[in-house]
Amino acid sequence: MQRFILGKKNQITLISAILIVLGFYGHFVLNNTFLFNWSLIIASVLGIAPIAIQAYQALKVKVVSIDVLVTIAVVGALLIQNYEESAIVTFLFLFGAYLEQRTLNKTRSAIKELTDMAPETAMKKMSNDEFEEVDIFDVDEGDILLVRTGSNVPVDGVIMTGQGHINEASITGESVPLNKGIGSEVFAGTILENGTIQIQAERVGEDTTFGRIIELVEDAQDSKSEAERFIDRFSKYYTPAVLGLGIIIWLFSQNIELAITALVLGCPGALVIGVPVSNVSGIGNGERNGVLLKGSEVISDFSKADTVIFDKTGTLTIGNPEVAEKEYYVENIEKALGYLASVERESDHPLAKAVLKEIGETTFSPVEKTEVVKGEGIVAIVSNHRIAVGNVALMEREGAILTQQAKSDIKRFEKNGNSLVLTAIDGELKILMGIRDQIRPGLKADLQSMRKLGIKNLVVLSGDNQGTVDLVSRELGLTEAHGNMLPEDKAAYIENIQEKGQIVAFVGDGVNDSPSLALADIGIAMGSGTDVAIETSDVVLMNSDFSHLNHALGLTKAISRNMIQNIVIAIGVVVILLAGLLFSDWMNMSIGMLAHELSIFVVILNGMRLLRYRLKK
Repeated sequence: MQRFILGKKNQITLISAILIVLGFYGHFVLNNTFLFNWSLIIASVLGIAPIAIQAYQALKVKVVSIDVLVTIAVVGALLIQNYEESAIVTFLFLFGAYLEQRTLNKTRSAIKELTDMAPETAMKKMSNDEFEEVDIFDVDEGDILLVRTGSNVPVDGVIMTGQGHINEASITGESVPLNKGIGSEVFAGTILENGTIQIQAERVGEDTTFGRIIELVEDAQDSKSEAERFIDRFSKYYTPAVLGLGIIIWLFSQNIELAITALVLGCPGALVIGVPVSNVSGIGNGERNGVLLKGSEVISDFSKADTVIFDKTGTLTIGNPEVAEKEYYVENIEKALGYLASVERESDHPLAKAVLKEIGETTFSPVEKTEVVKGEGIVAIVSNHRIAVGNVALMEREGAILTQQAKSDIKRFEKNGNSLVLTAIDGELKILMGIRDQIRPGLKADLQSMRKLGIKNLVVLSGDNQGTVDLVSRELGLTEAHGNMLPEDKAAYIENIQEKGQIVAFVGDGVNDSPSLALADIGIAMGSGTDVAIETSDVVLMNSDFSHLNHALGLTKAISRNMIQNIVIAIGVVVILLAGLLFSDWMNMSIGMLAHELSIFVVILNGMRLLRYRLKK
């Protein structure tokens, strides 16, 4: 029966709300006292059932929880026939618990999503030198595996034959595929976008990088047990004190009504309501401003953060590589760009897409005798001209003439963290383009605002090369920058600074970020990122707008202040009421109930101020 009632808490909350509305409608509109009283009595009895069960379960393990406090308050209110207090307190307590649980439950599917992304089969080389599809658990270290275009790499290993472009976004978060050949290391869960390779398995199953990502998320989530609310900790001492006070009053006065009055006065409805009202109002404000806050623990921790760590790609940068710099070495550039676009539209490589986007509308020409030079680029015939599009190695293969100015430009582009696309026409370099991911517009100003909100350390951790990461760090004025970091490296860095006492918020958007998002005190996901990152996180920026991050930080600080104010108001009212009951003749039940209702009204109004919160410019 207990399990059934606890399983129906949400339905009980809804029914209680309907009964409360019905009761007040009967009182104020129909002037029907019978309907008013019995609607609130039924609402109180229904609402107190799950709370009383939780109180009983807590007492069984010798914990005097907030549920005990609420149960005593409601029973006392019913005994003195104050049905409004009993009904409203039970409803708001249940509704506040529902809202928090609803947001926190979203993180539970993160592990399943990660597991679903793991490769399930592999093409294994058998004793007859043929490749057969086998279950991933039948792959052992040292096996030779075949990976074709568009397939997932099934294990961590080393390429034995072949080469191709591999998208490692699931591991490093980088959007630009890397060209890898014989001797290169590959990771499970990455995608071979073109080419065919054979790899020798080095790490399989849970030992792969992708498997460790899943394990890190599990460990991090286990280590982040939900902290007790302040009111629960407070009630361990407060509730026994009020109970003891009631017993003492009864023993000395033999006045049961006076003792019950003390219990009712000592159970502040405003204390129960104040924290949920602040949370609900703050979460509502966040949703209207593109920020999802997942529960009261998130609010408390984020408001105290002093270090924010960022992933680079898709977080500090947009996540779509674009042409950042270009140089032309020909007068008739329109014709040359037309040739380049004609060749690049034959490819689906991200760099080719960036080039086509930069060129825009142009005149395309027929492309003949296309030759893909793996790891270097494309050579083709366009309008009887030999067009070579690729990197410096392709230019050297083609014997293209590079002037001193061109060589100087190439060094400058590389220093700036660009991927290079060179175009030679009939053996002469005509076009040089530098492609890199672009920093989000207005980000530097947003980061400066973050410092003003109390963040002391701004750090970037990225799987990209150190030079590119340093460039981003210098441009944005970050505190630290670390490149060439795999997911476990990021997690180790976070654990290290947490041990030093720093409260860490991590901002990311990819599957590779999920261990860090879960391990950090606060995980913040960009709304445009993966579902796993969003579900693992504590805060989601729904529109991937960094100004919303500052709003979220300022909002959590305002919510925390608001909760403290409400707690002080609630406890202050109780102290005054109990002092009036014990040390004066003017305190009675009517005055006490009026003070309770007024304190509830005050904390509700104070909490609702958060709905209008805006970050000051």
